[in-house]
Amino acid sequence: MHESSDMFELTERYFSQQSELYGSEFYVNWPAGKTTVPQSGLKPEPSSETMRDLEAKVKTCIACKLANTRTLVVFGTGRTTAELMCIGEAPGHDEDKAGEPFVGKAGQLLNKILDAIGFKREEVYIANIVKCRPPNNRDPLPEESEKCLPYLRQQIHFVNPKIILILGRVAAHNLLNTDASLSSLRQQVHDFEGRKVFVTYHPAALLRNQQWKRHTWNDVKKLRTLYDTLVGDKPPLKVKQK
Repeated sequence: MHESSDMFELTERYFSQQSELYGSEFYVNWPAGKTTVPQSGLKPEPSSETMRDLEAKVKTCIACKLANTRTLVVFGTGRTTAELMCIGEAPGHDEDKAGEPFVGKAGQLLNKILDAIGFKREEVYIANIVKCRPPNNRDPLPEESEKCLPYLRQQIHFVNPKIILILGRVAAHNLLNTDASLSSLRQQVHDFEGRKVFVTYHPAALLRNQQWKRHTWNDVKKLRTLYDTLVGDKPPLKVKQK
């Protein structure tokens, strides 16, 4: 009887914690191949519905002072079941106006980088560390990143990519919780909650420093090689000869 009481108390505590995290709807992982909703009414995760709910929540966020200066919240874009996810640091001027990440000149360059390794923009999921533009495109402050990181973690959880490409030092420092140099971070494959992570230069930095483009090309070629090993859903990469 004592054991039953303890089990009931633990179960009640667990569901209470889940309610605090996810609200009135509770989600569980559902075995591969199962597409129907269990009779209990529990839903498989992730789903586009949960991502939409998160987006609606983020668009009304006033957790930090960036909410006072933004034009639009820049949530994220792309395939919500993508095997590759790209993460930058923060929206810029063009993104703040459009409400979509990487749509300016840096975004156009990112599209070319992805295309060079056989990905269309719509095949990947793209997001930032913070969802609102910092004034004058400054780096996000620690307290701003801290408020936004839980949203990004949920996005990663919902998309569940096999590989993450981090764009730039600021994004890498925040997601990987490190202060290592960008050059050293580029030299290894990292892990984020069981997912493989590559770090390379931010496209905006490449626009200012053309000599870094070759380094970026080497970085993303390594990413594509691992992608082929882990996923293998693309034809062989054809490298254009210059």
